[in-house]
Amino acid sequence: MSFLFKSSNSGTTEKGLSLEEQQEKINELRKELGEYSSAAIQGFLSDASLSRFLRARNWNVQKASKMMKAAVKWRLAFKPENICWEDIAQEAETGKIYRADYKDKHGRTVLVLRPGLENTTSATGQIKYLVYSLEKAIMNLTEDQEKMVWLTDFQSWTLGSTPLKVTRETVNVLQDCYPERLGLAILYNPPRIFESFWKIVKPFLDHETRKKVKFVYSNDKESQKIMAEVFDMEELDSAFGGKNPATFEYNSYAERMQEDDKKMGSLHSSTDSFLASSEKEANRADSDVSSEASFYSGTDSPRHDAGEHSTPKNG
Repeated sequence: MSFLFKSSNSGTTEKGLSLEEQQEKINELRKELGEYSSAAIQGFLSDASLSRFLRARNWNVQKASKMMKAAVKWRLAFKPENICWEDIAQEAETGKIYRADYKDKHGRTVLVLRPGLENTTSATGQIKYLVYSLEKAIMNLTEDQEKMVWLTDFQSWTLGSTPLKVTRETVNVLQDCYPERLGLAILYNPPRIFESFWKIVKPFLDHETRKKVKFVYSNDKESQKIMAEVFDMEELDSAFGGKNPATFEYNSYAERMQEDDKKMGSLHSSTDSFLASSEKEANRADSDVSSEASFYSGTDSPRHDAGEHSTPKNG
């Protein structure tokens, strides 16, 4: 997947950076970040990831560095790569968040959110399930795609369904730790009372995130066009105006997620092995250089033949 972005103007970005300049920014950011011993963090600090953080900060290296260091600190503490189905199985029981078994027309993973089906009171558990869902959604993206779609169903939703603390933390995690991962957020049939909640939440969102939020109503033909433009209506859930009658089924979803856990475990094992091998090779190279330097430091070190460019030996 290419993480360098072209516009229609001679291979430059909207900010006017050429592909070479983008790569220079990525290299500069990498130097700012320094080295990390954690294999999980080393895997996280890919060029593609650095590019997303830079884009989120308009290619400002210092601002992107500050943002990414905070994200690394969060990942070291939260360890999202270690969350497995058994850790969040209770949170998933009602289908309040789940990954759809279809993608949108752009190949983006679809996360379905049904906040009206909230079944726990633990903010920690709720955020852990959100992070688990994000990680699995990212893992299932197609090779040429790095963004996802959030599809929110407001059936049974009330003001008490979503505590403001959890909402704010959800926004912070998405914007600060997963920048440039949201492609579109569809709020489907929000009730009138949601307007007051939205006025409170909206200031938490940065400008770019706000632009990605679309309100869609089943009785509004114009807003319904958004669904037809984004989704294959044969695949889309009937709850969102599609023709797919399938609903969330806990046991089958649990099996899917457990398979994802195995895949993610394999991916991390491969990454760890690669990084360990690379480190071993680097250490071996350092050792070889050290041995060579030690050998040449002896009395038998090679000398240039005397000539006009040779330096006289002192003493």
